[in-house]
Amino acid sequence: MSRKDWKRPELVPLEEGMRRIMLTCAYEGSAFHGWQSQDNSLSVQETLENALSAMGLSARIQGSGRTDAGVHALGQVCHFDIPSSCTIPADRFALALNALLPPTVRVISSEEKDGTFHARFTTMAREYVYFVKSYENALPFDAGHVALYRKAPSVELLNSYASVLQGTHDFTTFSSSRDSSLSKWRDIYESYWTVITDRFGREMLKYTVVGNAFLYHQVRSMAGTMMDAALMGESPEAFRSRLEARDRSRALRTAPADGLYLSRISYDEDEYAWFEEEADGNGCR
Repeated sequence: MSRKDWKRPELVPLEEGMRRIMLTCAYEGSAFHGWQSQDNSLSVQETLENALSAMGLSARIQGSGRTDAGVHALGQVCHFDIPSSCTIPADRFALALNALLPPTVRVISSEEKDGTFHARFTTMAREYVYFVKSYENALPFDAGHVALYRKAPSVELLNSYASVLQGTHDFTTFSSSRDSSLSKWRDIYESYWTVITDRFGREMLKYTVVGNAFLYHQVRSMAGTMMDAALMGESPEAFRSRLEARDRSRALRTAPADGLYLSRISYDEDEYAWFEEEADGNGCR
């Protein structure tokens, strides 16, 4: 779909006398009940806001998007606004916050932004990765961080499915019944599987998917359905029929949260401009 069809609110100008600080964060998702603050469970957002409070700063943190309970992040992006009277250099926030945060959250970097940046509403692409191991390659350190399956299917077959998902589609089949989005159409810029090794030399599968946005549980549903379909030896044509059915009952297993990581947020308008050009040229939704 064309970017002009993205339904995003207009940015509210940064208030006079305020600064905007962008953070790039990593976190161990099993320690939290997701990104967003909740009344009865610990969240990443609340943990970061508490660290700011310990610095004497009261600010609401806005993330690029939510991650569910158990989902990890390598490159979550968020921002907060503070009065200009706070003169802490932007790049020092990472060091100061890391001294106050638990080891399950790290601020990778911090930088100053102006009002044309918004962690959520100026995002151009989101990248997720999903890690899978067979039982024979599993190690104790994988618990909560890698999805385990009885065996690893053919990566060629997995990639035949992954290529079906690339492009602009209605992803109703892979959306959760709890998803409240008015439209289930999404753009998938990249979708592919690779065989890699972990830090101990054990073989594992890695699924990489990049899109403009994702539905609730979409990535986990796609990964789980591809894994189960490949273990059954399903043809690429049969997998395509699952997508095109736009029927949630045609999805197979929703993969566990353990293996899912929000790996990168892109704010670069040029990075996937080729997709935008093709969408405009072909009249895609």
